[in-house]
Amino acid sequence: MPKKRKSRGRSKGDKGKTRLVQCDNCGRWVPEDKAVVRTRMYSPVDPQLAAELEKKGAIITRYPVTKYYCVSCAIHYGFIRIRSSEERERALKRGRPR
Repeated sequence: MPKKRKSRGRSKGDKGKTRLVQCDNCGRWVPEDKAVVRTRMYSPVDPQLAAELEKKGAIITRYPVTKYYCVSCAIHYGFIRIRSSEERERALKRGRPR
């Protein structure tokens, strides 16, 4: 059977098994190296209140929140998109696999 991608859709190389993570949207178990990862900064303070407090000189802490998505959910939310084989080849030639 032909391979669609050189990396088989993963970034593990020759590491063996990787741990499974759960998709934060649908709950599917996905290998960590295959999951689409998005990290956003989260502030527990309301944005309007935080703006006022920062004007007065207060420091508002923000926490990084990392979310893992399966490929299906990442496509649905627009984090990644389906590309043709020519487009994937062009990206590889430019040195940008993603």
